[in-house]
Amino acid sequence: MTSTPTLREAGARRGLPADRATALRIAGPAILAVAAVAALIWGLIVGGGAAPLVIGDPGPLVRWGLPTATLAVNLSAAGMVGALVVALFSLRAGDRSFDAALDTASVSAAIFTLAAATTGFFTFINAFNPAVGLGPEFGAQLGRFLVETEGGRTWLLTAIAGAAITVLAFAVRSWTPTLFVAILAIAAMVPMGTQGHSGEEANHNAAVMAIILHIIAAAVWLGGLVLLVVIRPILEREHGRDGIAAALSRYSSIALAAFVVVAVSGTVRASIGVGAWENLASPYGAILLVKVGALIALGILGAWYRKRMIGRLAAADAASRLFWGLVVLELAFMGIASGAAAALGRTAPPTTSALPEVRTPAEYLTGAALPPELTLERWFTSWNVDLLWAFAAGFGIFLYLAGVWRLRRRGDAWPLFRTILWVAGLALLFWVTCGPVNAYQDYLFSVHMVGHMLLTMAIPLLLVAGAPVTLAARAIHKRTDGTRGGREWILWAVHSPVARVLTNPFVAAGLFVGSLWVFYFTDLFRWSLYDHLGHEWMTAHFLITGYLFVLTLIGIDPVPYRLPYAGRLVLLIAVMAIHAFFGIAIMSQSGLMVAEWFGAMGRMWGPTPLEDQYIGGGVAWSIGELPTLILAVTVAIQWSRSDDRAQKRADRHADRTGDAELEAYNAQLAALAERDAQDAQRR
Repeated sequence: MTSTPTLREAGARRGLPADRATALRIAGPAILAVAAVAALIWGLIVGGGAAPLVIGDPGPLVRWGLPTATLAVNLSAAGMVGALVVALFSLRAGDRSFDAALDTASVSAAIFTLAAATTGFFTFINAFNPAVGLGPEFGAQLGRFLVETEGGRTWLLTAIAGAAITVLAFAVRSWTPTLFVAILAIAAMVPMGTQGHSGEEANHNAAVMAIILHIIAAAVWLGGLVLLVVIRPILEREHGRDGIAAALSRYSSIALAAFVVVAVSGTVRASIGVGAWENLASPYGAILLVKVGALIALGILGAWYRKRMIGRLAAADAASRLFWGLVVLELAFMGIASGAAAALGRTAPPTTSALPEVRTPAEYLTGAALPPELTLERWFTSWNVDLLWAFAAGFGIFLYLAGVWRLRRRGDAWPLFRTILWVAGLALLFWVTCGPVNAYQDYLFSVHMVGHMLLTMAIPLLLVAGAPVTLAARAIHKRTDGTRGGREWILWAVHSPVARVLTNPFVAAGLFVGSLWVFYFTDLFRWSLYDHLGHEWMTAHFLITGYLFVLTLIGIDPVPYRLPYAGRLVLLIAVMAIHAFFGIAIMSQSGLMVAEWFGAMGRMWGPTPLEDQYIGGGVAWSIGELPTLILAVTVAIQWSRSDDRAQKRADRHADRTGDAELEAYNAQLAALAERDAQDAQRR
């Protein structure tokens, strides 16, 4: 009778003492926390983030406690989000390591909840400096802060989301629920990006989006590495060093993408906060340089040892010891970057990037100065980059070309025209979301409508023709160890019950055309103008609904059901009619839509707001129908080719069988004719 080896015995058999693995589980997070706190204290001293206020000073507990609680929020959010993402893409559901990842996420979420609640409380004290007490007056003040102010609602919702994630991460243990918990965890970090100095600066929307992407990517990067340190002994016991190497290799791909997002978004955010090179000499600039230095060190260190050492972990004990030692060093650098980031949140940026004291109506509404008159030249030279869609376009092009390259390297063909159309579609998406359309759509309804028509009709037409799902299914390696990678998650999404509903031709058409009326004739349009998150939702919604509609008509990617070609043309004609009626309805409006926005910009150039709205309706009615016409022509061509292919199949079948079916049919007719003749003779 044999007994199951203990963790210590299992580690010893593989050449690695279990004591060292256990010590690393404790030392890694501890080094991260110590480095973060040290960097935070230094940053607060240098930047004056904890200095006493001349008026309404809340006291040292709040001055030091608020940034410390914020740091705790950031680190615990990393443990929460990073653990869930790595579990979904690197581990196998049902394994002890997967369960340990969810336990880590649950514990991190509990800390996140407490830290968010503490941060919200300290924010209230810091902003209003009330007389703290147990009486009803203090409770009423705190309640109004949490419900009636943006900052209070942010931390209240964040704490509630953290509490929900704590319970859910502890309760779930399978793929799909874990995916939804991970989405909730990422969403819980979005309100955090709206806090700090971003709202006090020019280019408010760009600053907010940069910091949101920055903190989410950093959380995935940092939290994933901490998780691998924590579950390393469990992984080794379950799958040996080969399992550890596989998990690290998959994490390294995630970390590389996260590093790119962190670096680019951090650069954008820093350029907005610093404003000019000479401002790097300010306290804000000094703390920023420390953070940048830590991130550069992390990038170099990670690229070097992951490229050279992950593949040698299973074969060499010395390589394994060196690798995990460098991981500890990486955690120290991550701690420095995290502490410096928390200190930056309490340090006033240089005044050159702040909004002017006296703001124009456009600056008051949009957070940016009114642009100059839109001329033909500025349709090609104006830029207002939206980082979210810039990353979407960049990663989309890179991953698509990487898939095509992988197919061709192994000798498989992929149509060149599909590659060209995909790249053109994402390039057009970048132009719409980061170019002149994005720069002027807040000021001109007609430009907004141009962007809408391109998002919902032209761009999906190009992207669907690229057949990305088919390419991904062929190019991404299939996993055989029970984990899920990009291919597995894409195919799961395509065949999910939700996808079956959304890709039904009538549902897709209803969403496509119904969204126009619901969006523009309700307060959703107003929300997209006043709230940048509403604007991002609008862009994603119309892009997705347009993609689904086009996919059901001309796509080659798999969908559960497609109408016959005649049905597709009838459905498309009906949609064209409703779409044209929508444009006429806009043109027929006698009053301004969202008048307090488009009518209050103080714009002295271009058409009047009402004339501009009429032009926008004309764009929806006329220009918007061009992609629909192209769709109709494409469906007709596909129908014709389908008939040709059917005829060719029939001809080939006839050649193989020697027209046996035709001869049998003729014989049957002859028999019927003979029987009729015999019946006639009897009469």
